[in-house]
Amino acid sequence: MNILGSLQLGCIYSLLALGVFIAFRVMNTPDLTADGSFTLGMSVSAVCAVAGHPFLGLFAGLLFGAAAGIVTGLLQTKAGIHPILSGILTMTGLYSINLLVMQGTPNISLLGHGTLFSLIQQSFPPGAKQFVRLGITLVICLASIAVVAWFFKTAVGLRIRATGSNEKMVRASSINADAMRIAAIALANGFIGLSGAFLAQYQGYADINAGTGIVIIGLASVIIGETLFRLRSLSGGLIAAAAGAVIYRLLIALVLWLNFFPAYMLRFLSAVIVTIALAAPQIRRLFRTRDKGVQHA
Repeated sequence: MNILGSLQLGCIYSLLALGVFIAFRVMNTPDLTADGSFTLGMSVSAVCAVAGHPFLGLFAGLLFGAAAGIVTGLLQTKAGIHPILSGILTMTGLYSINLLVMQGTPNISLLGHGTLFSLIQQSFPPGAKQFVRLGITLVICLASIAVVAWFFKTAVGLRIRATGSNEKMVRASSINADAMRIAAIALANGFIGLSGAFLAQYQGYADINAGTGIVIIGLASVIIGETLFRLRSLSGGLIAAAAGAVIYRLLIALVLWLNFFPAYMLRFLSAVIVTIALAAPQIRRLFRTRDKGVQHA
């Protein structure tokens, strides 16, 4: 089992988990833009890396992902479209946009082109390649958690949190709730796009179908982290979501190593994990009710 590789991917997917956490937990909004914004970040990053600008590609992935989130936020707040349908509309439109960015090709190879990982690895011995990659992804993960935790303690961040908790109260306080919702969805998809941007340079290619079902992976990471760690604060929730992404990748690696399921069943396994985790509170209540009934009998 490739533990180092799983830890590296887990740290990259932790950015995805942070974005999903912001949308689903902070804003209580079911946002399905992730499938498109993740691929958008990946394709933009790959195009920039091929052009010789890998570091710019990471920033562009963040920026373009945030732009996708702004579109979804505008559809929700200004067009009055349901959040789920808004995400689906943006995600659908992004499929064509992603192909446009990739100049009509379904994938882009970064073989022979410099990436963030290859450029940094040049300064270290060849034998330390995997540890260097782990160090890079771990620093990215920890820095992202710190930045998001700091942001939500600022004035704007507190307004966003208040909007997610009680939007009617926020509107009564003369705060622009629509702007806060748009900013939150933009931030969420910015990190999702950044996750795709890093993944493209990590694995050495971008694929138009890479984002299919990616929101399930992000949600699985969040649910796993919350179930295992039960951290109540916002900072704790961010840490739990990131840790959940790492644990998720380790679980997937373990399943592949044990050869319980073929590789094409992984998305189904992710859906099952999320379903069980979401249904766990209801299952516990049913067992408690049954136990009480047995005791009274």
